[in-house]
Amino acid sequence: MKQQSRFDLIVIGSGPAGQRAAIQAAKLGKRAVIIERNNVIGGVALHTGTIPSKTLRETILYLTGWDQRGFYGHDYRLKSEITAEDLRLRLDITIQHELEIIHRKLSRNNIDVIHGTASFTDPNTINVHQEDGSSLNLSADYFLIATGTRPRRPDNIEFDDISITDADGLLNATGLPESVTIIGAGVIGIEYATMLNALEIDVTLINESANILPFVDREIITEFLGHQKNRGMKFYSGTKIQSILKTTTGTVITTMENGEKHECEVLIYTAGRIGCTSSLRLENAGLTANNRHLIKVNENYQTDVAHIFAAGDVIGFPSLASTAMEQGRTVALHAFGYEKVCDMINIPYGIYSVPEISMIGKTEAELQQENIPYVTGKANFQETARGQILGLRSGMLKLLASSTDRHLLGVHIMGYSATELVHIGQSVIKLQGKLDYFLNNIFNYPTLAGAYKIAALDAWNHMQN
Repeated sequence: MKQQSRFDLIVIGSGPAGQRAAIQAAKLGKRAVIIERNNVIGGVALHTGTIPSKTLRETILYLTGWDQRGFYGHDYRLKSEITAEDLRLRLDITIQHELEIIHRKLSRNNIDVIHGTASFTDPNTINVHQEDGSSLNLSADYFLIATGTRPRRPDNIEFDDISITDADGLLNATGLPESVTIIGAGVIGIEYATMLNALEIDVTLINESANILPFVDREIITEFLGHQKNRGMKFYSGTKIQSILKTTTGTVITTMENGEKHECEVLIYTAGRIGCTSSLRLENAGLTANNRHLIKVNENYQTDVAHIFAAGDVIGFPSLASTAMEQGRTVALHAFGYEKVCDMINIPYGIYSVPEISMIGKTEAELQQENIPYVTGKANFQETARGQILGLRSGMLKLLASSTDRHLLGVHIMGYSATELVHIGQSVIKLQGKLDYFLNNIFNYPTLAGAYKIAALDAWNHMQN
């Protein structure tokens, strides 16, 4: 990098938000630099979060022959003995390919990357402490904090990254356990619980809150949990944890307040994440973080100091790679006087569990709370020709539409390719479309997308009665 200390935009963090902000700034003819504290770029999304977990999921489904069991039976396997090394192989290849793509994008846009730990010295300057002990002072017209989050590790739990770990530590496991207890049934906990269950590992999922994934439609959750219980997974919710202790034999015992005990080989703690802001010295910039180390922003992702922005997981909900990308892009556009081109209304949510869950729009509970009259329409994947071809034994698509004008209000899917199929419903909702779109159009046959028409016909039939 040429010696330079002044930039138009300094981005702290090289995850999806940071990358998109820097690239967008470069497209506008601005000079941007990314500061990354780790030796490699990509952030949590590439190295411990989105890409690794989704890659592991695909690897597990392939090696276990999961998608073929509808035809060949529960005992079907593509590979009889699956090891941690098998899982790691595909993960390493995928991450390396993604790294190459990111490097090419940044290089094409003349974006410098400086590796080191950034901290504010004042609202207009940061100090970057590098691994060799040297440091740089850099200033800019605008700053973006996109440092992401890390797993929360309560002080009363003895993490050793062997028998007690979190989702990040799980990626470094050298072997596959026979039994696992997962604490926390959020998105991360659910995804890993179902992946490990697909590997025939004995999984116990404990959620101290009574509700599991409260933002998901309750009928979808009921269907999903029923599927998991049939697979042998054990669920416990609504009971506080009293203690988590390692035994002399290396197992871990979780004791609940009601006296129940759950023993396992490995415990994975996935109950919450906190922002990576402690090293930023936010106070020197006139900023503070909340008790979860997250930063408050306005609708344009500005902090309380107008020329300092924050985006991605470090600002909290919805904490999705997809939204982080657009937040970063919006930051660059707003900072340099351009209008944003993407809104955050009706964004799709994807849970890469086994099977997948995806949704967009309102849930039944929300419609009821808002006193909006609605009608439902459903289609079961196993009742479609494509579902039979694929050997599906579960899966459901559910539509919610206004019972007065037939406008599509919500789409909720559980099953094969749910995170892909949801985008059809997203288009209709974004364009303020109605059930008529599905009723009056012809879908390829056989397809799972045809389930939209089946569900729309089901809703239309309900409206006639």
